[in-house]
Amino acid sequence: MDTRTYAALAPAALLEPFTVQRRDVRPHDVLIDIKYAGICHSDIHQAREEWGGSIFPMVPGHEIAGVVSAIGSAVTKHAVGDRVGVGCYVDSCRTCPNCLAGLQNYCLGHVAATYNGYEMDEVTPTYGGYSTHVVVDENYVLHIPDSLSLDVAAPLLCAGITCYQPLAEWKAGPGMSVGIVGLGGLGHMGVKIAAAMGADVTLVSHSPGKEDDGYRLGATRFLLSSDKAAMRAAAGSMDLIINTASAVTRLDPYMRLLALDGTMVTVGLPTEAFTISPFTLIGQRRRLAGTNNGGIPQTQEMLDFCGEHALGCDVEIIAIQQVNEAWDRVVASDVKYRFVIDTASLDA
Repeated sequence: MDTRTYAALAPAALLEPFTVQRRDVRPHDVLIDIKYAGICHSDIHQAREEWGGSIFPMVPGHEIAGVVSAIGSAVTKHAVGDRVGVGCYVDSCRTCPNCLAGLQNYCLGHVAATYNGYEMDEVTPTYGGYSTHVVVDENYVLHIPDSLSLDVAAPLLCAGITCYQPLAEWKAGPGMSVGIVGLGGLGHMGVKIAAAMGADVTLVSHSPGKEDDGYRLGATRFLLSSDKAAMRAAAGSMDLIINTASAVTRLDPYMRLLALDGTMVTVGLPTEAFTISPFTLIGQRRRLAGTNNGGIPQTQEMLDFCGEHALGCDVEIIAIQQVNEAWDRVVASDVKYRFVIDTASLDA
């Protein structure tokens, strides 16, 4: 079907109206009327060719929330009218050990990214959520709990699962001291989820203006990263740090906050390489790790957890016609804390 979208037609080009062809619904496919699409900073990086390997024209968007409007003849997991979401990928090889373990995000074969990628034929480009509709295999579509409105649920499909995965993997909970570095689209969900898990949460930020929001979102402490005395005083106080900040590349001051056997997990994606002294690691047997969003089972687990605890994202709703201005504001960190596109505006 002809589908209305907004696309970048060339590297660094402004997004503009564009029509793409969505495939016909196959036996295991679900047709989704997209209601809301979150704006992730990675949309901007890829459309502006800051990571390399971008495919144009590009329709960004991998934080998709909508309603099922048609299903294929063999679909069993979804029904017309279901409230659903789609995250960072729409298919994977399904046969490698990681896929078989429900870790599709670590597929060892081909992963069909939701946009800026290729379908499983490795020829047909994928187009993302800045769109009125999308067709996705039922196995890569998630149920959104009724307790979450679709607008605040959309960014959970990236920002939510990206923070939930390391917090769950490292078993954040009562008795654990967790630091969240950065309070942006990812970090604000990191604070919310860690607090809901029962952890003692410290927000670490370079911006003193984030302190009040940190407490509002569930942090019990605020640590200003530019306050060297406060950073020294907090050394060895944390068991787990989730680093969501794309501007933090010199890791030593943050790693020193970890206690014995503490771990920093990076989920932010700086364009520059990290620097760290080996002495910082060996001094307290500290660890540096990374994670990459989540598999389908864990993403559904995250949505159910957020539904149970009423953890939606803090969003600013925009019309698609405002997307280029919104992108500039994301780069300037001028949003609290996620822009979400009302895709009904594509009909305007």
